[in-house]
Amino acid sequence: MLRNYISQWIKRDPVRFTSLHADMISARIGMTTEQYVWRAVQVSLLAGIAFAALGFVASLSFTLPSLEGRIGITNVFGLQLPAFFSGQVPAFVIAVAVLVFSFAIGMYLGYALLMRLPGIEKTNRAIKINLTLHNAVAYMYAMRKGGAQLMPIFQSISERADIYGEVALEFRQIVRDADFFGYDVVTAIRHLSETTPSEKLKLFLEDLLSIIDGGGDMGEFLSMRVRMYQEEARFEQKQFLNVLSLVAEGYVTLFVAGPLFLIIIMVVMGMTGGTAVLQLSLVTYAILPIGSLIFIVLIDLISIKAEKTERYTTIKWLHAYPDITIVKKEDEAHQFEQLKKYDRIRTIADHIRHPLESFITNVDHTLYITVPIAILYITSVFLRVPLYRDVDVYLGVVDDHIVLALLIILIPYAIFYEIWSRKVLGIQSLVPDFLERLSGINQVGLTIAQAIAIMVNTNLGLLSYEIRRIKRDMDWGANFTEALVRFEQRVSTPAIARTVTLITKASEMSGQISEVLSIASSDAKMSEALKKERLTEMFIYTAIVYLSFFVFLFVVAVLTMQFLPILADIDTQGLSTAGSISSFGSIPLATFARILYHACLMQALFSGLIAGQMGESSVAAGVKHSCVLLIIALVTFNFVLI
Repeated sequence: MLRNYISQWIKRDPVRFTSLHADMISARIGMTTEQYVWRAVQVSLLAGIAFAALGFVASLSFTLPSLEGRIGITNVFGLQLPAFFSGQVPAFVIAVAVLVFSFAIGMYLGYALLMRLPGIEKTNRAIKINLTLHNAVAYMYAMRKGGAQLMPIFQSISERADIYGEVALEFRQIVRDADFFGYDVVTAIRHLSETTPSEKLKLFLEDLLSIIDGGGDMGEFLSMRVRMYQEEARFEQKQFLNVLSLVAEGYVTLFVAGPLFLIIIMVVMGMTGGTAVLQLSLVTYAILPIGSLIFIVLIDLISIKAEKTERYTTIKWLHAYPDITIVKKEDEAHQFEQLKKYDRIRTIADHIRHPLESFITNVDHTLYITVPIAILYITSVFLRVPLYRDVDVYLGVVDDHIVLALLIILIPYAIFYEIWSRKVLGIQSLVPDFLERLSGINQVGLTIAQAIAIMVNTNLGLLSYEIRRIKRDMDWGANFTEALVRFEQRVSTPAIARTVTLITKASEMSGQISEVLSIASSDAKMSEALKKERLTEMFIYTAIVYLSFFVFLFVVAVLTMQFLPILADIDTQGLSTAGSISSFGSIPLATFARILYHACLMQALFSGLIAGQMGESSVAAGVKHSCVLLIIALVTFNFVLI
C-alpha cells in the first residue's frame, strides 16, 4: 500500500526526483527511482524507531526545571509563559513528546542521508575516474598507434577493470550500449558523456567526439591529452597537499594540544573534588582513539592514492586441432592430484628455505607468527601475576606487558614492511630510466626483446636483477609479454602493473613503440616527482607529530613526578574546605598516574599511524613511528620516572 503511494507520488512529481535519478545513474546504483525511494523510506522508519527508543529512555530521567529565581532570562515584561514550562507537566507526557520528536528527527535524518547517498557515491566515483584517466588514455593511445579502432579499444580497456578501475567500468557502458542496445560508437560515447560523474572524462569524450566528427588525427589527440593530464596531476597534488596540511594542523591542535590542556584541567579538578578520574578516562580511552581513527579515515578519503590492482590468470581451452578426438583416460586424475600435492609441498618447502622472503613479499604473513606469540606471552603473564587486592597495582603490573605484547606484533611488521617498501620504492624510482632507455634502443630499429638483451649489461641498481630475470625467462622460452607479467607479479604495485599493461599491449600492436615508452616514462617520472614532493612537504608535519608527542610526554611526566605527589601529601584536616580538597585524597595517586601513562601510550600509537598516513599515504608505513614512540613512552615511565 505504502509502496504504491510512493510510486504514484514520484509519477505525479517527477521533477522533484530528477537530480536523484541523475545521481543514481552516475553512481551506477542499479535500481529504479521508485525502488530506491522505497528503500529510503524503509531505512528512515528503522532510524526513526531507533531514535525514538533512545529518546524515550533518555527522557525517563528528564524533568523540566522550575522557572523560579534567576534561571534563564529575566522576564522583565511580565509575560505569561505556557503551562508546559511551569514544571508541572507529568514526566510521562514529556517522555511521549520526546519520543515523537525523536522519531521525527530519526526519520528525517535517515531519509535525508539516503537521498544524498547517490550524490556522495557519484563524487567518490568521479575522484577514482580522474585518478586513472591519464593511464587509460595512454593505453588508448598505444592501441591507436597500432591501428586499432575505437570499439576494440573500449572493449580492451573494459576488460581490464583490475588495472584501470572505474574508468574501465565507465567504458563498459559504451560496450554495453553497442553490443546489447544496438548503438553506434558515436551515440554510445555521447550517452556516456551525459551520464558519467567525472567532468574530466566528460570533457575528454566530448573532445573525442569532435575529433571523430571533424576527421582529425585521433592518435595525435590522445598523445596531447595524456601529456595535458600529466600536467594537471601536479596541480591536483598541490591542492591536496594544502588540504592535507590543514588536516595535519587540525590533528595536532585537537588531539595533541587539546587533550594535554584537558588533562591539566582535570588534574586540577581532581584537587578540587571533581569527577576527574571518569572524565580523564573518557578522554584517554574514548576521545583520543576515536578521534584519531576519524582523522585516519578522513586522510584516507581525501588522499590521492593509487588503486589496488590485481591480475587474474585465465585458463584457455586449446582447440587448435578441433578435428582430433580427445580421449580422457581415467588414470590421469590421480596424476593431477599428485601435481597439486607437489605444488603445495614445494610452496611449503620454499617458505621453510626462505622464510624471510615470504615475510617481505607479504608483510601480513608476520602476523601468523607474532600474534600467537603475543597471545601466549600475555596469557602467561596473566597466569603468573598474582591477583592483587589493589586494582591499580594489578593494572600497573599488567599494562607494561600488554605494551610489550603489542610491540611483539608491531616491530616485525614494521621491519619487514620497511624492507619491502625500500625495495619496491627503489625499483619504482628506476622504472622511468628503464623505460627511457628502452625507448631510445627501440628508436634505432631494435625490438623490445633485443633491447632487454642489451640492457642486461647496464647498471640500474635494484632493477638490474629484475632485468636479468626477465632476460632469463625469455631465454627459457617465455615471450616478452609473459616475462613482463612475471616481473609485475614479483613487484606487485599499481604503478608497475599499469606500466606493464601499457607496454605489453603496445608491443602486441606494433614493434615500434618508442613514443608509447616515452609517454610511460614521463608518466612514471611524474609519479615519482609527486611522491617525493609529498614526502618533502609532509616531513615537516611528521617532525611536528614527534615534537608534539615529546611535549605531551614531558608535561605528563612533570604532572606525574612533581604535581600529583605534592597534591597527595597535602594535609587537609585543618582547612575549612576540607570537603572539597580532601576528596582528592580519596583518589589514589596511582590511578591518576596510570591513566596519564595510558594517555601517553594512546598518543604514541595513534600519532605514529597518522604520521605514516600523512607522509606515505599508508597506515602500515606509520607502524614504525608507533613502535618508536611506544618504546620511548615505555622506557620513560619505567626507567626514567622512578
